Amino acid sequence: MHKGGHWEHSHSPEAIRSRLEAGPRGVYVRDFVYGAIDGAVTTFAVVSGVAGAGMSSGVIIILGLANILADGFSMAVSNYLGTKADNEHLENQRQTEHEEIDQHPEGEREEIRQIYASKGFSGQQLEDVVEVITADRRQWVETMLQEEHGLSLQPGNARAAALATFVAFGVVGALPLTPFLLNWFFPGLIAAPFLVSLVVTLCAFFGVGALKGRFVQVNGWRSGLETLLVGGVAAGLAYGAGFVLGNFVQV
Repeated sequence: MHKGGHWEHSHSPEAIRSRLEAGPRGVYVRDFVYGAIDGAVTTFAVVSGVAGAGMSSGVIIILGLANILADGFSMAVSNYLGTKADNEHLENQRQTEHEEIDQHPEGEREEIRQIYASKGFSGQQLEDVVEVITADRRQWVETMLQEEHGLSLQPGNARAAALATFVAFGVVGALPLTPFLLNWFFPGLIAAPFLVSLVVTLCAFFGVGALKGRFVQVNGWRSGLETLLVGGVAAGLAYGAGFVLGNFVQV
C-alpha cells in the first residue's frame, strides 16, 4: 500500500514537473566503483609485492600510502581530463550540427525523417513529427546529438567525478594497509597481517559491489558477489605477481 502510494505520488503532475525542471541528477557510481576497485587492487599489489620480498611492515606502509596518494591523484586527474574531453566533444558536435543545419537544412530534415521512420512513424504522422522538431532549432540540434551521435545532453561534472574517484581510491585503497598500520601502532596485535589484509580486501570488493547494487536498485548480494569475483581475480593476479617478484628479489 505504501509502495503504491509512493509511485502514485512520484507520478503526479506536480512531481513530474518538479523532476523535469530540476533536470537529471549527477550520478558518480561509476567513478566511485572505478576508484574503489583500483585503489584496493593496487594497494594490495604493493602489499603482496613487498610482503613477498620479506620487507618490513614500515616499508609496506610507506609504499602503500605513497601509492594511494600518487596513483589516486593520477586516476582523479585522468578522470577529470576524460570527463572534460567528453564535455568538449559534446559542445563541438553541437556546433557542428548548427553549422550543418545552416548549410544543408534539407539534408538534416531528411536525417530527422529517417530517424523517426525507423521508430515506426510513417505518413502524415511522420511529417508532423519532422515539422515539430525542425521548427525548434534547439530541439532539432539536441535530437541529432542524441539520435545520430548517441550523446548525452547532460555534460559531466569533471571536478565531482575526479573527487569521487580520488575519495573512493583513498578510502578503499587504505583498507589493505589497516592490519599493518595497527601492528605499527600496536606491535604484535595481528599475528598474520598479510592474511588479514587479503580478507579485508575481499570484503572491500563485496562491500563496494553491494553498495553499488543498492544504489542502482539491483540485488545487493548478487552485485556484491559479482564485484568480489572480478576484484578477487585482480587481487589474485596481484598476489601472483608479488609472489614471483618476491622470489626474484630474494635470489
